[in-house]
Amino acid sequence: MHTALVISLVAILFLLVAGAFFSAAETALTTASRARIHQLERAGNKRARLVAKLNERRERLLGTVLIGNNVVNILGAALATQALIGIFGDAGVALATALMTVLVLVFAEILPKTYALLHADRVALAVSPLLRNIIAVLGPISSAVDWIVRGILKLFRVKAPKGVVAQEEIRGAIELYGKEVDSTRGEQQMLGGVLDLAHVDVSEIMVHRKNMFVLEADQPASKILEGVLDGQYTRVPLWRNNPDNIVGILHAKDVLQAITQHRDEIDKLDIAGLAKEAWFVPSTTNLREQLQAFRRRKAHFALVVDEYGALMGLVTLEDIIEEIVGDISDEHDVAATGIRPQSDGSYVVDGTTTIRDLNRRFEWKLPDAEATTLAGLVLHEAQMIPDAGQVFTFYGFRFEILRRQRNQITLLRLTPPARPREAGTEAPA
Repeated sequence: MHTALVISLVAILFLLVAGAFFSAAETALTTASRARIHQLERAGNKRARLVAKLNERRERLLGTVLIGNNVVNILGAALATQALIGIFGDAGVALATALMTVLVLVFAEILPKTYALLHADRVALAVSPLLRNIIAVLGPISSAVDWIVRGILKLFRVKAPKGVVAQEEIRGAIELYGKEVDSTRGEQQMLGGVLDLAHVDVSEIMVHRKNMFVLEADQPASKILEGVLDGQYTRVPLWRNNPDNIVGILHAKDVLQAITQHRDEIDKLDIAGLAKEAWFVPSTTNLREQLQAFRRRKAHFALVVDEYGALMGLVTLEDIIEEIVGDISDEHDVAATGIRPQSDGSYVVDGTTTIRDLNRRFEWKLPDAEATTLAGLVLHEAQMIPDAGQVFTFYGFRFEILRRQRNQITLLRLTPPARPREAGTEAPA
């Protein structure tokens, strides 16, 4: 009797350890950093390669772990019940239930899972060799159980959900990390900007044709040269007959080379002949496609046209990069004054300021589906061309029209919604 009791206690202890192993393995393999495991795998870590291989068939992995965990826990409870019944009689059932509940909950569930959660990568690498052998034994049983479960779900017309899109998973990780670490807002915006490239069209970031710096191709060479030198751009579109009829793109470097070769005959130079062929792209091209096109053509400059072929504006490689890293200014750029904070918490904003820039800078949620600029948003919502002094309220924001030129809103005062008062502060009487 004494020997049987000892054997039962040793068996129960072994089963508790086995249950802790399965619980730790389940938590570690499901929460281990896929990125870190991938890096270790590339570095030649054999266990990391094994972890990645196990995760490729996650359903079979989890099924095996759950089968093993339930078997050892149930068997441990049965052995404890048998041993305590032999000592305490019928009261042993209640004692075994209470004792095994505490032991399993603490030592086979919470404790190993908590440790595995805190050291997921380390535990996953440690348990992977043994778990591979267990899967080889229990894998067929797990596959059979999975087949039965799928059949039952199919019987009730329950479809398996599709996997999470990798891009959305990355975006969620970026946002979560940004909330945990306040000092990484800039990095969070840059990573988010990379993911947003496929969802933003060139028409949303282009320089509108009204604001393009262009020169007339039929001017005397000296006039074109003067315009190129006075401008702040290295690439200048040339037009003929109509400012919207772009006939070529003139590079400042080509102009300077021609001048050095014909210093005494500048007016005889065919400056327009130095221009390269203009490259036109559809306004619906997204930024990811346009960035790849810039790289393929080794170009930095493209003109944007609408579905009818009419000129809409221009987009540069720098414009796309600025969508990722933020504003890039050099010694020749004119300082941007599109957003000017006021002492009362409002902002004086140029009408041409894009909604995307405002949302990224202040983390607002102004919609940009129907309009690209702030002035366009007011026109879309108001369904009219407002006069200076008119005030509108959309999406909780207050829009006051400060200046209008002809049919264009050029300056607004934007007042964001009041932030909730901090706990413990009292409102003024």
